[in-house]
Amino acid sequence: MTRQRMLLTILALAGLIAVVAPMIGGRMLSPMSIFASGGDAGAPDVFWSIRVPRVALAFLAGCGLAVSGLSFQAVFRNPLAEPFTLGVSSGAAFGAAAYVRSGLSLGLSGVSGASLAAFLGALVSIAIVYGLARSRKGSTVATMLLAGVAVSFFFSSLILLIEYVSDYTSAFRILRWLMGGVEVVGFETVLGLLPFVLTGSAILFYVARDLNLLAASDDLAASRGVDVGRIRRIVFFAASLMIGAIVSACGPIGFVGMMAPHICRLLLGGEHRFLVPATLAFGGAFLVLCDTVARTVVAPVEIPVGVITAMIGGPFFLWLLMKNPAGLSFPKGG
Repeated sequence: MTRQRMLLTILALAGLIAVVAPMIGGRMLSPMSIFASGGDAGAPDVFWSIRVPRVALAFLAGCGLAVSGLSFQAVFRNPLAEPFTLGVSSGAAFGAAAYVRSGLSLGLSGVSGASLAAFLGALVSIAIVYGLARSRKGSTVATMLLAGVAVSFFFSSLILLIEYVSDYTSAFRILRWLMGGVEVVGFETVLGLLPFVLTGSAILFYVARDLNLLAASDDLAASRGVDVGRIRRIVFFAASLMIGAIVSACGPIGFVGMMAPHICRLLLGGEHRFLVPATLAFGGAFLVLCDTVARTVVAPVEIPVGVITAMIGGPFFLWLLMKNPAGLSFPKGG
């Protein structure tokens, strides 16, 4: 199958999943019950006010996390790089948690203070990880991963401190938020997140050719006229913009940014002009599927979607690690 056909297949399947998912739940809905004037009187409200916004939020969050992971993997040339393993999600979570704990009520041009704080936290964490990885000549993939783990633990400890000094209700809310979730009523959160994901994704699609060269080597990229430092800053800004907004809305959700790009790379090769749209669609559909499982498997009780992604992502991480223990690299070809 050609790349174009594979891309179209991924996009079509993602669209199908997004359409069908709102009908699935502890209370199954049919098209007739949603649109027909008779029948179940509460079905349209459940569908349009709860199910559709939730699926839309999950799809947007999955898109942003997946394409952010793709960009980090290209820049660091490491298939294990993603917002969760690099500590970026923890940094964003700390920024949002600190803002909420401070009791401030700020905003800028319609952007909430929590989103701005999470964005700054994400930028700080990726800057620390990148600085540590580059501080020594000949630093390896393991150096970067260990730096990410250390940064993640540091910010996680600060979040625990905030949780400890909070009252019981606030502490429980922080704990539940840290598990990740896309529970939402209405489209306000979805519309607030949409500009961040659209802007960040558009930026990364614009630099897709440069990501191809960066994924090979910095020297090759520089020899082809790429301003390596500038492209890195653009990628870090775009990814942090999306991660900050997603974490402030949904909490930290791990491993989507690792699994979606890697699977798409196996299917499509290494051409980022195809990988960016495919990863967006695959990541969105994947998180929608995970959330569908989370709200149906033990209905009416709902499992936080971050728990489901971690249960899948942990073994996937180990599989990637064991696949090439001597030195992680992208699959050849494409």
